[in-house]
Amino acid sequence: MSAAVSMSQILTQFLPEVRRTRRLSPQQAKVTNLIGVCRTAALGGRRLQCGECDYAVEQYHSCRNRHCPRCQREASEAWLAKRQEDLLPVPYFHLVFTVPHALNGWVQCHPETMYAVLFRVVWHTLRQFGRDAKRLDGDLGMTAVLHTWGQDMGQHVHLHCLIPGGALSRGGSEWHPARSTYLFPVKALSRHYRGLMVSELRRAYLAGELSRLVPETVDPTLNALMAKSWVVYARGTCRHSDSVLGYLSQYTHRIAISERRLRSVDTKTVVFDYKDYAAGGQRKVMRLQGEEFVRRFLLHVLPPGLMRIRHYGFLANCHRRRKLKQIRRCLSESATKGRTNKPAIDARPGIAGTMSREQLNSCPRCRQRSMHVVLDLPKRRLRRDY
Repeated sequence: MSAAVSMSQILTQFLPEVRRTRRLSPQQAKVTNLIGVCRTAALGGRRLQCGECDYAVEQYHSCRNRHCPRCQREASEAWLAKRQEDLLPVPYFHLVFTVPHALNGWVQCHPETMYAVLFRVVWHTLRQFGRDAKRLDGDLGMTAVLHTWGQDMGQHVHLHCLIPGGALSRGGSEWHPARSTYLFPVKALSRHYRGLMVSELRRAYLAGELSRLVPETVDPTLNALMAKSWVVYARGTCRHSDSVLGYLSQYTHRIAISERRLRSVDTKTVVFDYKDYAAGGQRKVMRLQGEEFVRRFLLHVLPPGLMRIRHYGFLANCHRRRKLKQIRRCLSESATKGRTNKPAIDARPGIAGTMSREQLNSCPRCRQRSMHVVLDLPKRRLRRDY
């Protein structure tokens, strides 16, 4: 893998041709502009200088856009640090709800509506199963993360859900632990999810929320989907709460492709690694025309303001603290806020890299801890293509 390959380089090389053949949405144009200037002088930064040997280096701000592959590590670590106090000493379950590919066109026409329906249907499905007296007979908690891609960067919309293994009773006085290794029967979940999703999509169309669809295709598409099996994946994840957040952070801030998967780029093509799940998860190499690579990347630019990480049930923001306190009391566990065995996060926003304070103070030439900021570099006025 060539370390020189970056998303910024690919966009700079192939985006002009993509613009000549298709019109970018305002959000897509904004994202590509920000990625192009991420950690460059255009965003400003600071100059550091060593007090011993006069070595100087400039560090530029990151764009902090959620689609930028260079900015997600810091965002993931910051999110991880905030979620420490939410952990429960119970097993956790990982469920994935997939949207059939027949609905990909609907997602492209009405992404806000389709994603909202997906989140709502998945939570209603799990909540109903959790409240079933024959199952957990209580209220679940869930963290859901939206992904829209597959390993080949094609459109593959699915929702990752991490669920603590149990439910809080309606009165809040008892914790009902999950006894199954898969939380709920997958086939039953799939059938309920399919029926509710089709019903909600039909309702949304009749309410005018899917107005861009061709009317003659709506009923045949939904009827055909009801005749097929939908994919729901479920398994237990971690029985040690310390490793749960590390597991989930693999999904929370992941984007369509990370730069470490990029192998090479030439005048016409982009080469990258991918995992072929149809072949048992084998690592393979894919070569795409540069314009096709950019087109696939732009498929996964989310609408502005869309929350792709959401919390439900007793993990919902409005009553998380109170509910978790009740659960810990039920589990006879004292609340533990913050954990000292996690790496410290540099809280200064927007600075490139994830270096600790000691690393920032250490001079790479003389190795003395004598680096200090001598100048703030102003942000330049950005060109707006959106």
